[in-house]
Amino acid sequence: MNLICKSAGALAAMLLAPAAGAALLTFEAAGANAAAITPTRDAFRAAVGGGTTAGANGSFGGLRREINWDGVPDIRADPNPLPADFFNVNSPRGAVFTTPGTGFLVSANSGQASPVLFGFPNDFQTFSPQRLFTAVNSNITDVSFFVPGTTIAATTSAFAAIFVDVEVAGLTTMEFFDESGSSILSRDVLVGGNQGLSFLGAVAGAGERISRVRLTSGANTIVANGTLGNPNDDVVVMDDFLYAEPRRAVPEPSGLALAGLGLLGGLHWLRRRRPDA
Repeated sequence: MNLICKSAGALAAMLLAPAAGAALLTFEAAGANAAAITPTRDAFRAAVGGGTTAGANGSFGGLRREINWDGVPDIRADPNPLPADFFNVNSPRGAVFTTPGTGFLVSANSGQASPVLFGFPNDFQTFSPQRLFTAVNSNITDVSFFVPGTTIAATTSAFAAIFVDVEVAGLTTMEFFDESGSSILSRDVLVGGNQGLSFLGAVAGAGERISRVRLTSGANTIVANGTLGNPNDDVVVMDDFLYAEPRRAVPEPSGLALAGLGLLGGLHWLRRRRPDA
């Protein structure tokens, strides 16, 4: 009896104990051109793993996925909207986007009907030519993760993005959330200047799992090619996304605790059913 109680008590304590504090390791850089942020991008890649040779659907050996927007077909690019689940259905990479705005837009390649760079050639450049990405009618993009090609919720251990034209400090940010929806890191993106490039990423240092990342891009919005939400505020768009391979989400701590309590109840029932010696 004592052995059962002690074991069950230890199990309950383990299941109900709070999770360790977040220890995400950040990678950040900013500058006038791709050369200014490439070393930091490469350091992030090395931290996640997978090398530099991409496989199908932006897979790097099952360790990392990348989206550079350049594989998006013309029919899904400006002026046509990009489906929010394009990179989990059409090109399965386990990323689905949401926004309070009206959708998402990928910039046109040269030779298309719409001008390149969303019609703002004096504001934007690319890190990986030719396409860029933005939410429409909002400066917020949420990235959620799934086992690639499925509707099974997943988490990742690392995420990074490249931002274009961050000119005002504190207006462009990234916030990371765990499986319970709690914020585990919020950080400002470094200023890259007019047409400049900024890189920000984070890698889990203590086993944290990231279920969602919120990207807040400047204070302005793009409404359509060549049209901003207002003529004054800083407008920021995005280039490459990089993240660790999404993995199936594990039960939340509350679920594990309930399972543990169920086990405790089972042990107690077995003890009561045990015939006397």
